[in-house]
Amino acid sequence: MSEDTPHPVEAVTELSDLRVVVDRIEGRSVCGLRPGDFFEVTESNRVQIKPGRHFCLYALAAVLPLLPAKQRALDPGDWMARDSEVACPDPEERLIMRIERTGTRRIPTEDLT
Repeated sequence: MSEDTPHPVEAVTELSDLRVVVDRIEGRSVCGLRPGDFFEVTESNRVQIKPGRHFCLYALAAVLPLLPAKQRALDPGDWMARDSEVACPDPEERLIMRIERTGTRRIPTEDLT
């Protein structure tokens, strides 16, 4: 490449790291989760749960579809920017989770799937 040739600009995607926290349980706790339990999503797709703890598969399934949108910058008028609570599908438990942004990363777009 000569000095006159522009260097290619690497495409970068900005994504938020997330924490999904059990905010409250309005019914009876069936799955063993407690308020304050959480899991984190970092580096676009890495799920981390505190050692010695677990996260209910059904609660996880309820929140998973929303996470990619919550990782991205959203227009302030978008309902996804305003709403951060998700309910587990178990009607007897009524477990409510809260999605929090914990930081932002700039990841080369070619490293994402």
